[in-house]
Amino acid sequence: MDIHNAVQTAIPLLTALALKVVGAIILFFIGRKLIDLARRLVVRSLKYPFDQTVAYYIGTAVFVILNVALIIAILGFFGIETTSFAALLAGVGIAIGAAWSGLLANLAAGVFLLILRPFKLGDFISAGGILGTVDEIGLFVTSITTLDNVRTFVGNAKILGDNIQNFTANPYRRVDLVAQLDNSVSHAEAIRLLKERLRRIPNVVAEPAPDVEILTFTPLGPVLAVRPYCHNDHYWQVYFDTNRSIREVGGDANFPAPQQHVFINGGARG
Repeated sequence: MDIHNAVQTAIPLLTALALKVVGAIILFFIGRKLIDLARRLVVRSLKYPFDQTVAYYIGTAVFVILNVALIIAILGFFGIETTSFAALLAGVGIAIGAAWSGLLANLAAGVFLLILRPFKLGDFISAGGILGTVDEIGLFVTSITTLDNVRTFVGNAKILGDNIQNFTANPYRRVDLVAQLDNSVSHAEAIRLLKERLRRIPNVVAEPAPDVEILTFTPLGPVLAVRPYCHNDHYWQVYFDTNRSIREVGGDANFPAPQQHVFINGGARG
């Protein structure tokens, strides 16, 4: 009889709890959809001339704050005192912040990246040991897509504390290659032919003109520095076309290939 009464009493409680769980799940998924929509609306509302790098950063901040508010709302739906939870969350946040000082350092570095503006979205950079295109500057990490199309996340503090190279900031960049000549080849003729060929490569800028000069000397012969200039978007196309041109100029002009002669001492053994 006692068991029967207990079951009869428990059924309404379990039913109410199940309904609350289902309601909380529905609230969570609807809330996440609305939060994502709010983030997109914030970013889209901050249109040109507003800087899109800052817009994405603000969108990320809104996303994090609304997610915290959603969690508090779900806890309140279950009857948990949200004011106490907010105080507890603040205390835990301080403790976590003290223990994980690196997290706060990344947050502060993200703010300074927006203020100092060493790069923006879409720039091709080398920072924190990563080379690639900037996709997003987040609250704690910066998202970079590398040359082999791998999305890489780098802590903002590591980026700000390291050297940053922005290859997109200037209107053009230099391609650095070398050409080894044989001692019997006229360096003046080789320089003339290479300069003519470089001017015909697509996307090589006319100003500044390509540099082709003697860089150094080796036992094989002089080494030429071959340095055309181009926009960063065309860097690898110009790089490979220049390498091909160096080879083709030597072949068309019948320049002898550099050869290294090795002499072996064949003296009598004791």
